[in-house]
Amino acid sequence: MAEYSRIPTAAQLQLENFQLHISEEKVDEFKRLLCLSKLAHKTYESLQTDGRFGITHEWISKGKEYWENKYNWRQREEFINSFPNFIATIQDDDGESFRIHFAALFSHKQDAIPLLLLHGWPGNHTEFLKVLGILRQKYSPNELPYHVIVPSLPGYTLSSGPPLTKDWNTEDIGRIMNKLMIGLGFGNGYISQGGDIGAFVSCVLTVNHKECHVNFAIGQGVVQSNISDAERQGLQRLQNFLTSGNAYFQEHNTRPATIGCVLSSSPLALLAWIGEKFIEWTDTTPDYEEILDSVTLYWFTESIARGLYPYRTVVLTALHPLLSDPKYYCEKPLGYSSFPHELGPTPVEWLRKEANLVWHRLHSKGGHFAAMEQPELFLGDVEEFIHHIWPVA
Repeated sequence: MAEYSRIPTAAQLQLENFQLHISEEKVDEFKRLLCLSKLAHKTYESLQTDGRFGITHEWISKGKEYWENKYNWRQREEFINSFPNFIATIQDDDGESFRIHFAALFSHKQDAIPLLLLHGWPGNHTEFLKVLGILRQKYSPNELPYHVIVPSLPGYTLSSGPPLTKDWNTEDIGRIMNKLMIGLGFGNGYISQGGDIGAFVSCVLTVNHKECHVNFAIGQGVVQSNISDAERQGLQRLQNFLTSGNAYFQEHNTRPATIGCVLSSSPLALLAWIGEKFIEWTDTTPDYEEILDSVTLYWFTESIARGLYPYRTVVLTALHPLLSDPKYYCEKPLGYSSFPHELGPTPVEWLRKEANLVWHRLHSKGGHFAAMEQPELFLGDVEEFIHHIWPVA
């Protein structure tokens, strides 16, 4: 691991090496709370196996049992720590200080291309660890063509939260992420890739900085012509989301303080809220281990309430800035990976009208958490896009 942790010589930020370790006291407290968390009584709605009314009684009860008796946090902690992790202290323009966590694979190559991978909600940096593992197996530090930076967005898990005295949104996240990349010595340009909220941030970054690869784009189209059958199915998924899958979104958007209190009070409540999304937004439900990695990290970092703020500035009928605000028109080269079980993949022809789309690929499997669900396909797309726009790689 140490070979991938050599910080680029041009870096100006003072970085702290970071190892995740949750105290035994916190682990014991979590186990007691989980044991005391009560399952809801069975209802007609919770017994519907298709999940149309939300989380099923069977799934949440089995998840609680697995979490209590089989899940080993220390093993997951060891896996997270098997990659280089850092904390960077970043000063914002107004003097506010942020402690930003990121995992990284630094290359020894002088011409390595900086690559920023941005998560969304309810994900976190761990959804990219499979990709980092593939890169670590594929390339030695001397061969790795990229400097790969995987931050925890401000407010999420291992990074400090947004200010308590002012409003914050994706514009602010983008500013901090750009300061991070410049501080690491990548002021001459970098590539940003993002899904979900990370895609919003990538769009912000492309306004002032280098190329962007996006694998999440939902928007409003004005015509239904010139789209494939697969894209029509994607639009139907979007319609289904807008009519029956957006209850969580409305709560985050309008009452984040309330739902933040609810989710911070019980591990089981947090599992139900997040687990539902991993079930609905993937084409194959991940195993409990993967879902619990994300939920447990949110719980131990007490960060679920402070990670909801981006939803307040997102309009439900125009979920993606590329397709709703002219100032986010992407003039720089854009790549787009479309996964069929995304909430609503945007038809390629629609995206061409809103961005300088130079590369795209439509996949036959995968969903909202592409890097976690299909890491080989995801990484292949990113590398192909990079070679397309940055031929020296």
